[in-house]
Amino acid sequence: MSDQLRLQASSVSITRSERTIVSDVSLQVFAGELVGLIGPNGAGKSTLLAALAGIDTTVQGSIELDGCPLKNLSATERALQIAWIEQMGSVNWPVTVERLVMLGRIPHLPVWCRATQEDTQAVESALSLSDCQSLRLRQVNTLSGGERARVLLARALAAEPSLLFADEPISTLDLGHQLQTMQLLRDFASGPKAAVVVMHDLSLAARYCDRLYLMHEGRMAAAGEIAQVLSAQNLARVYGVSAITGHEKSVPWIIPLERLS
Repeated sequence: MSDQLRLQASSVSITRSERTIVSDVSLQVFAGELVGLIGPNGAGKSTLLAALAGIDTTVQGSIELDGCPLKNLSATERALQIAWIEQMGSVNWPVTVERLVMLGRIPHLPVWCRATQEDTQAVESALSLSDCQSLRLRQVNTLSGGERARVLLARALAAEPSLLFADEPISTLDLGHQLQTMQLLRDFASGPKAAVVVMHDLSLAARYCDRLYLMHEGRMAAAGEIAQVLSAQNLARVYGVSAITGHEKSVPWIIPLERLS
């Protein structure tokens, strides 16, 4: 992680149908870091992530990318910098995996121009990194949930963004691909690049993320270093569970014991 501030969100609030989903939330994302956004169901994580990625623009407060208000960027300018992986993203038309991943290159292509060798190389790299090469000729709408999640990750990587926002990217993956994907996100967040990921697996969040933001009922309940955020007190207060934490060969783990009344 460097001292280069990539994303700054200040006093962000989001309201839907007169109901406040996110209330007065501030956070920072620095170059070279993988930031985890955690919290119970309905805490506002996905809503906040969509705002940070510029998908949801109906927000109060300010969000800046490299010192520039995110709302001032055009859709193309934003797409060249930011990739977004939606939770349980669906593809409802017949398209092959290879073609879908190539769509990630659209921000780089002039209008009516064919894909270049550079675009093809970016797609090949993304397919390889996400373990999707064997799926390239499959129709996306025939894939399992886990396979589709890997393909959507490949599309995001093919865009070659400097910021990647992923909403529960490992929730449908098997154990091996969970580890592979988290390591891929960890490796992505280097140099000037950074990533923000919504997660429910606290052990993997503790293992791979540099910092965590813990949300509860639309507000930021805790933020900072892993051990500080994932304290027994915070887990009890926010998740309503008792838990034990520890390390095995420098790998952190969290085991919930019981739900508190």
